[in-house]
Amino acid sequence: MRNTKNKTGQELSYYGFSLLSYLKENHPERTSDIAFIEERTDAAAETYGNTVKNGQTHIEAEELASEVLFQGLHFSPYNTLIHILWNEFSDEIPEERAKEIALQILPLCSDVLDEYALTDDFASTSQYDELYTELTGTVEILLEDGLQ
Repeated sequence: MRNTKNKTGQELSYYGFSLLSYLKENHPERTSDIAFIEERTDAAAETYGNTVKNGQTHIEAEELASEVLFQGLHFSPYNTLIHILWNEFSDEIPEERAKEIALQILPLCSDVLDEYALTDDFASTSQYDELYTELTGTVEILLEDGLQ
């Protein structure tokens, strides 16, 4: 098995690798935030250790550690943009370019995203449809302005 290292050359722990893999798929804009990754990794490992020390099972400890590791990351604006590109702009943006374009336009959507409290369960709230509509309009403007 090869060693997996982060951008500072340090070997990643199980939790570090799990978080980095998750971020690459759902929050690629955060993959270079080494301080965030290390803080979450340390907190998850500490939660796991404390839970086992307190007599809970390894399965319970893993569940609690995972909650700490992924807290606030369940809703992904990046994935929302990908779905908007697939669903609303499939004639303009080929499906294989959607991830690349979503990452490119994500920072340009920050004003819209900042208007919402993007909690873990945001996709199941009534505001999700509003955000989807606003982001769709933003993407349409960006495409009209020549983004591709």
